[in-house]
Amino acid sequence: MFDREHLVVVDLGFGDAGKGATVDWLCAPEADLGVAAVVRFNGGAQAAHNVVADGRHHTFAQFGAGTFHSVPTLLSRHMLVEPMSLAAESERLAALGVRDPLGLLTVDGRALLTTPIHIAANRAREDARGSSRHGSCGRGIGETAWYALAHEAPTVADCRTPAVLRAKLDRLAAHYEALIGPSAHHYEPIEELVRMYRDFARAVRITEGGALARAAARGRLVFEGAQGVLLDEWRGLHPHTTWSTVEPRNARAMIAGIGGTARVLGVTRTYMTRHGAGPLPTEAPLGIPEPHNGAGPYQGAFRQGHLDPILLRYAVEVCGGIDGLVVNHLDVSGNDCAAAAYETRAGRITELVPGRWRDLEHQERLTGLLSAATPVLEPVDGDPADWLARRLGAPVVLTGHGPERRDRVPRGPVLGPAPVAAGARTA
Repeated sequence: MFDREHLVVVDLGFGDAGKGATVDWLCAPEADLGVAAVVRFNGGAQAAHNVVADGRHHTFAQFGAGTFHSVPTLLSRHMLVEPMSLAAESERLAALGVRDPLGLLTVDGRALLTTPIHIAANRAREDARGSSRHGSCGRGIGETAWYALAHEAPTVADCRTPAVLRAKLDRLAAHYEALIGPSAHHYEPIEELVRMYRDFARAVRITEGGALARAAARGRLVFEGAQGVLLDEWRGLHPHTTWSTVEPRNARAMIAGIGGTARVLGVTRTYMTRHGAGPLPTEAPLGIPEPHNGAGPYQGAFRQGHLDPILLRYAVEVCGGIDGLVVNHLDVSGNDCAAAAYETRAGRITELVPGRWRDLEHQERLTGLLSAATPVLEPVDGDPADWLARRLGAPVVLTGHGPERRDRVPRGPVLGPAPVAAGARTA
């Protein structure tokens, strides 16, 4: 056990706030934080964490966003691992000059395996929803998590045991045959999957436990979250949510398990964004350029809106509090107002109260209320980062003034003198 303070990076919105650029900076030598590894603690291949530095751009999906600095990645048991996408991402990183990307990777064998069968089922189900789509990325995340609730699902560890994996894939294909057709259960594709997954198991380090403690023995860990807290599977705006625990309870639990303490950094933009369906109370045609985000065939359009401290305070509450604030896109102009309140059918609202954990009925009522809400806007006076810090009750530790690593500016100590004990704040 090592009594070390570790960093947890979470997005306070609907995603795309700049977690990748934040983690990249935390891992950079100039930050001098002694990061030994990046730990991915939720999500899967649908993540899209953009890093632009030294003439290189990469959208990190399963690799940690510290990879440009050769910082190792640990895919925890809470990740959903998609080996074929992982191999393709490794090739892209190698082309950008990263030496032996797969050699930087350790995967917890307990992590669930996302297969082409899950992906096909996800897309078929979302297509069937028509205009009532939830906003899925179409990468099989929900189907992977849902299937595992009631079935013996394939895991990363199974990739080392072809007979076990084949049996699980056969059962998976049979389960989804009614949804995606008999091609899911054709013998040769299953055999091809088994072969590819066996090659994957030979190419990466698969651990059954202990990797987290070993990494912590070498230095500080950065826990990189995916998506945004407002999409959290239990506390987000249901049903437009992910099948993943985005808020940091799992990261805190892992840190507590190795005897460390957690410092949570909440990341936001100076305006709100989201992909596809779901409430965005301050939505407005801001017209801010978005070079790394666009409409997706399953996610839908990329939307923008005025800054919304009401939603951000809700996210902070769901996180059980944050220790520092990262504010990105301070180089953007044309958005100088924010939500002070909402006019709703229930009257004027200035605060949102999270429901109990797993209280999806409460979250659905909240979604309905916000979907018809009209924002009452107020001006953002002075520096937006300082303005946000006052309204969210957390110090600004890092700001972003453009897409490049050199555009990150530290404003305060990333590590606090009096860390909060891991697990002390629970949503």
